[in-house]
Amino acid sequence: MTMIARWNGEEIARSDDTLVVEGNHYFPPSAVARSALVPSERTSECPWKGTAQYHSINAGGAINKDAAWYYPHPKPDAAEIKDRIAFWNGVEVTEE
Repeated sequence: MTMIARWNGEEIARSDDTLVVEGNHYFPPSAVARSALVPSERTSECPWKGTAQYHSINAGGAINKDAAWYYPHPKPDAAEIKDRIAFWNGVEVTEE
């Protein structure tokens, strides 16, 4: 099954190799349009996954602040999602 992430009329990720954790599809970094990702200073903490880093999304001429996240150094129980990117804040992830 191929999963696609879209925001503001643009496809920003496509993969048949997502991992689902807590209902979120984590895309491999190579499946995400790097030109759509804008570095962010935001971080958040998850008790079992560790510290998440964020990107804002630049698509369709607009910015969706902190709408993508990833774990560069996850805790051992979440090792499989290292560097994979998940989305929220209006980004639609659908199956093709």
